[in-house]
Amino acid sequence: MRLKQLEISNEGMLQVDIMELPENCVIVLSDGIAKFFELPAHAKTKIVTYQGKVKRVEFDEGEEF
Repeated sequence: MRLKQLEISNEGMLQVDIMELPENCVIVLSDGIAKFFELPAHAKTKIVTYQGKVKRVEFDEGEEF
């Protein structure tokens, strides 16, 4: 699974050490949950929502010829 959960404190604070994250990544917040994933080298990445919440993240990967 590519998405990795980040911890949100009881006070609603998201504390992230950016030195521990991949160099190129995305943090997604939805419905009180925070997750991140590293961006692929060559791909289209879609964040699919339903009723204002993140439903899934889709990757359409390719490779340069």
